[in-house]
Amino acid sequence: MLYPILRNALFLLPPETAHSVSINGLDIAAHLPIVKGLLAKQFQFQDPMLARNLFGLHFPNPVGLGAGFDKNAAHLDALALLGFGFVEIGTVTPKPQAGNPSPRLFRIPDQKALINRMGFNNEGVEAIAKRLKERKATTHSNLIIGGNIGKNKVTENEDAWKDYCINFKGLEDVVDYFVVNVSSPNTPGLRALQEKESLRKIFIELQLMNKNNKPILLKIAPDLETAALDDIIALTQEVKIDGLVSSNTTIDRTLLTPTNFELAQKMGAGGLSGQPLLNKSTEILKYLHKGLYNKLPIIASGGIFTGEDAIQKMDAGASLIQIWTGFIYEGPYIVKNICMALSKHLNKQ
Repeated sequence: MLYPILRNALFLLPPETAHSVSINGLDIAAHLPIVKGLLAKQFQFQDPMLARNLFGLHFPNPVGLGAGFDKNAAHLDALALLGFGFVEIGTVTPKPQAGNPSPRLFRIPDQKALINRMGFNNEGVEAIAKRLKERKATTHSNLIIGGNIGKNKVTENEDAWKDYCINFKGLEDVVDYFVVNVSSPNTPGLRALQEKESLRKIFIELQLMNKNNKPILLKIAPDLETAALDDIIALTQEVKIDGLVSSNTTIDRTLLTPTNFELAQKMGAGGLSGQPLLNKSTEILKYLHKGLYNKLPIIASGGIFTGEDAIQKMDAGASLIQIWTGFIYEGPYIVKNICMALSKHLNKQ
């Protein structure tokens, strides 16, 4: 009941400022022993039926935090207190990069949506790997961490595979799985890497390095044509891809109301996320699940705000789900609320 008041106050701030204020505040609270215990009791929900064993990993529940929230792996202990089954860091690039000029993150509150054109702003793989190694040495945590990896803006597409390999080598010992991100609309030319030949090259090179069989997943855009989806489905038969993340943000502004469409046009380029993406992303999920002969696990993302949204994704073929924009609008109870709804749903079956 208090979060809407807090959210309204945070929404008076620019989006990136509000993000920084809220996550740093959570960090401070997470380092106070008394508050830490209260947070865990307040926001976590346990039910063995929610556990999933996928990719050789044990997920205590299927609700994860998508990449982009904790780009630099700087807030994992605080996020773990909120009950996430897993957290994806990044997108990580070989070299540090500032991303696109601000403003680059925009709210559309009446449709519970965001538009972002962040541009893979992060500290680079070396700094992020160092932080994760230090955490691993000092923190006894079972939190599953995914590494979302991309290419630097200055890297030509023909050399993109090299960037993904640099990221893999740097993070291999400190993350539990990888996600190859070729679907962000905010790095010029990146989505061209979703073409079959480009993807084949990236995954062949990564798997040649993958001596310890780390799970490597592919994250796709919700704007792909059926033929491109068919190419990805076929590719999973040719090279080792351990799973899919469906989907990234969309460039489709027609999902907005006419008023918000005009507003979004003024905001400029960027990927749309939040409630408007729910049905579009679910249709892509259904198509992939139906077409994947080997039934690879799919992590569903896009428009998940409630337990009902999560159940819709699971019924469409998802093995796990990720939230991001829903976390901004619904607040820290979102994980517990979704887990409770999933638990009730599963116990009815």
